[in-house]
Amino acid sequence: MENLDELRDDLLSQVKAADLEALEDLRVLALGRSGTITEMVKGIGQLKPEDRRSAGQQLNVLKNTIADAIDARKEVLEAEALDAGLAADRIDVTLPQRPASAGRIHPISQTIDEMVAIFCEMGFTVAEGPHIETDFNNFTALNIPPEHPARQDHDTFYLPAGEDGERKVLRTHTSPVQIRTMVNEKPPIRIVVPGRTFRADHDATHSPMFHQIEGLVIDKATHMGHLRGCLEEFCRAFFDVDDLPVRFRPSYFPFTEPSAEVDIGCSREGGGLKIGAGAEWLEILGCGMVNPRVLENCGINPMQYQGFAFGLGIERAAMLKYGIPDLRTFYDSDIRWLKHYGFVPLDVPNVAAGLVG
Repeated sequence: MENLDELRDDLLSQVKAADLEALEDLRVLALGRSGTITEMVKGIGQLKPEDRRSAGQQLNVLKNTIADAIDARKEVLEAEALDAGLAADRIDVTLPQRPASAGRIHPISQTIDEMVAIFCEMGFTVAEGPHIETDFNNFTALNIPPEHPARQDHDTFYLPAGEDGERKVLRTHTSPVQIRTMVNEKPPIRIVVPGRTFRADHDATHSPMFHQIEGLVIDKATHMGHLRGCLEEFCRAFFDVDDLPVRFRPSYFPFTEPSAEVDIGCSREGGGLKIGAGAEWLEILGCGMVNPRVLENCGINPMQYQGFAFGLGIERAAMLKYGIPDLRTFYDSDIRWLKHYGFVPLDVPNVAAGLVG
């Protein structure tokens, strides 16, 4: 017991110089189950009774001193190790961020935006309606007879019959929105209607779900010349060809009279398709003056009002403008395809370049 001060100084000196690994070894050596101080505590029983109390107190003080010194040294070493790790793993926030993959606007969304921008420059407003429609809005009000092929189950998606026996349909065109507008609003009317439509057909040029945009103008003075001028300006603005040839061919639609198909000039020289002046024609949309029966079905007096309507497929227009060969790829959800044909946000072409200001 005479050398406790010397033992204490020696152990404290070793604690001060130890690293984390050596510190644990020192703790075991001094305070472990067979450590130096532990063995000394065990030997107290061999002392004279009058010396045991004093020896116990001295050994407790030594034990606590060494334990506290080890804990303090360990805390310092762990803090130093943490600081060193943080310094080694430090991120330089002044470096440029990792490049992120930018999203793309789908060609259908881009084409709708372009078309709507052109027609809004002409004074049209956008109208929308539900995808599930009544037979009246989708067929009857549009002067489509009961025996028309479009009303057959193999061409149209019908829902189960309701309590009244009527079967609603997934709209086969956006024309029901024209009916809803004419029923609920008074002329003059000037709307465009972009949206999804549904038909039971699927191949390289048809899809069970596709998109259309239609236009409707109803007032007291509109005539076929206005229709022609409107669609000529639209085609030239959309395809960005100022001198694009546009022709109207007589046709038939139940909801317009007279009716016409609209063709645009093109060239197929060299096996490719080029929109513009050329020796060939390409059908792009259908149109006509609104049939008086349609006006009557919507509560509009055909003796006072007349107007025109038109419609075209958005996917077909996008395919022609952007060189997309297969309609089905629009819905394949292929990221590689979208990166190729998609549009960077805000990278919008000058869609109104062909419009007369």
